[in-house]
Amino acid sequence: MEITNNKRQFQYEIALPDGEIATLEYRWLKGNMVLMRTLVPAKDRGKGIGATLVKHTLDAARTANLKIIVYCGYVNKFIERHPAYEDLKSSQ
Repeated sequence: MEITNNKRQFQYEIALPDGEIATLEYRWLKGNMVLMRTLVPAKDRGKGIGATLVKHTLDAARTANLKIIVYCGYVNKFIERHPAYEDLKSSQ
């Protein structure tokens, strides 16, 4: 799966074979990446697409030396299951 960072729309995207798009939306707040929500079309849920988006986004944040603020419940659950990403969370 190819993941692109659509900087104009502030979201990471995976183009799905049927033309739909799975997204992880983000914003910026005081230098922190705020992870807003993860959207995967209903028919494509349970295939690991959301997890792939979250992992890619968290890895990109780590590479860029960014801290994150999480509003998305799915991202929170992902970090609970993968505590190695816990250090990315901002103290703000």
